[in-house]
Amino acid sequence: MSEVKVVEAPGAAEIAEAKKWPTWNCEPSKFPWSYSQTETCYVLEGHVTVTPDGGQPVEIKAGNMATFPKGMKCTWEVHKYINKHYNFE
Repeated sequence: MSEVKVVEAPGAAEIAEAKKWPTWNCEPSKFPWSYSQTETCYVLEGHVTVTPDGGQPVEIKAGNMATFPKGMKCTWEVHKYINKHYNFE
């Protein structure tokens, strides 16, 4: 099974590219999600735990860049208001 990939300290070039992407935000909540495309995101603020179905929970926080594989089903638990740039491949 493909896993969520998290880069805790992305480079300046990666951050500059991510800042061109649209943004999405969400208040604290818990909900199921599935990915029909691979998504890469750069978290501007907040804290979330993403638990892939049948997998281990992954913590994602402000300053992290994460990639979610196409076809993954998971549960998002937003602990603190999250605001992120995102891009679908």
